[in-house]
Amino acid sequence: MRVGLYPGTFDPITLGHLDIIRRASRLVDKLVIGVAINRDKGPLFSLEQRVAMIESECEKLSAQTGTEIVAHPFENLLIDCAHDVGAQFIIRGLRAVADFEYEYQMVGMNRVLDDNIETVFLMAEGRHQAIASKLVKEIARLGGNVSKFVTAPVNDALIKKLGRPDPAP
Repeated sequence: MRVGLYPGTFDPITLGHLDIIRRASRLVDKLVIGVAINRDKGPLFSLEQRVAMIESECEKLSAQTGTEIVAHPFENLLIDCAHDVGAQFIIRGLRAVADFEYEYQMVGMNRVLDDNIETVFLMAEGRHQAIASKLVKEIARLGGNVSKFVTAPVNDALIKKLGRPDPAP
């Protein structure tokens, strides 16, 4: 069984993330969405909320692709998480050259830790290349409309979490 691990904080999950998940699910039999417990980033949503959003959003994708997609919280090294879930592949999304520089360093370190786990990069589709969870949260905090960057349920969760009225599209 080919198992892929797609790690991130997913705070919140965006259309860019879902694009990578959809495309990665065609490459593996099981896709584990590694939800990082990164206290240093100070996530807007709790771990439980992020996992619930991922499970809800990925349920349809799993049914469409026939690939098992599961959320898995982790707080250890990425390579150790890959071992924990039996992943042979780490899936990473790339948006821009800046992403590549960081990812290049990570791949090098991960290869030293375990050269049997391959990293697979998927380029974000053009319409999703500018989407970053950090920017989505900032726009939402300032009262902007983020409905072009997230699904309707995630948009509703952002509005509720931030206590803001729903901005008109």
